[in-house]
Amino acid sequence: MSSIDTLVNTIIRPDVRAIAGYHVADASGFIKLDAMENPYHLPHHLREELGRRLTDVALNRYPTASYAGIKQRVRDTLGIPAGYDVMLGNGSDELISILCMACATQDRRAVVLAPTPSFVMYQRSAQFAGMDYVGVPLQADLTLDLPAMLAAIAEHKPALVFLSYPNNPTGNLFAEDDIVAIIRALDGFGLAVVDEAYEPFAQQTFMHRLPEFDNLVVMRTVSKLGLAGIRLGYMSAAPQLLAECDKVRPPYNINVLTQAAAEFAFDHVEVLNQQAAALRAARADLMAALAALPGVEVFPSAANFILIRVPNSDDAHLKLLSHKVLIKNVSKMHTVLTNCLRITVSTPEENSAFLDAFAASLAS
Repeated sequence: MSSIDTLVNTIIRPDVRAIAGYHVADASGFIKLDAMENPYHLPHHLREELGRRLTDVALNRYPTASYAGIKQRVRDTLGIPAGYDVMLGNGSDELISILCMACATQDRRAVVLAPTPSFVMYQRSAQFAGMDYVGVPLQADLTLDLPAMLAAIAEHKPALVFLSYPNNPTGNLFAEDDIVAIIRALDGFGLAVVDEAYEPFAQQTFMHRLPEFDNLVVMRTVSKLGLAGIRLGYMSAAPQLLAECDKVRPPYNINVLTQAAAEFAFDHVEVLNQQAAALRAARADLMAALAALPGVEVFPSAANFILIRVPNSDDAHLKLLSHKVLIKNVSKMHTVLTNCLRITVSTPEENSAFLDAFAASLAS
């Protein structure tokens, strides 16, 4: 064993060494339908205006520590209840990590609980913060198993329960009454974090219910709305909770270019909302076209992606790669996803190209 191997084995945690890194596929030259991105650019005249605004950013100065301007824009534009503030993160990933760090007690192993399959960063962030993770399997129809969730809450007394709404990678909205039952079951010892990353496409939210539940946290991102490249997430909760979480947030975690780009986007949010509406319409068309193909099962979706089941997901995925179309093969994530593929809804041109390649892959 080399000296560097000895060093790594000595100082790096065994559980970190045992896991694989978060893999992002190289999409060069592909139709990219694997990452739930908005495929539309800003109109040309807005890109020119944004470029001019970014040239005025003071790159030699740290960001304003309070982020007062951009936080006010989020509150005014994105439906935050009166009297509630927001906390910003470098994408929602950082906010998930901050929540875990704030709740990871040192005298006992605190627990993060979530339905499974769901967003992988819930489990990873819990592990990296030194928390235990408990996954409660979804039912075969991909809905919440509420009795199992409530039993797990009673047994493990989790500090955090993450609920992706709609759920990634399944795309469905969990029943609102089920989520309320979970929030109430956690009352007094745990936080329910409703992750609304895909809210522009679901158009359903718990944000307005924050005043109703002291232990509710609502988290969103602007990535799916069309700003994935600037990495900006935000969450809101009872002011006392948000103040404690803010102590864990790294100073200057939102850079000045992200702030300027986000403020510009909020000036023109109607353009992003129009793009989201176009994607919602395209989702319905794509689901109908997929359902018409032989051997394809299409699951309900309230997100900007569609989950399907095919006779052989590995074969279909490889054939699509040969056509330079990149989608996500999620069949190995969990047994309820056996032979499942996840497809991001895109422009009419890219959706059509995908359908042609996919139909050909099934026929062959």
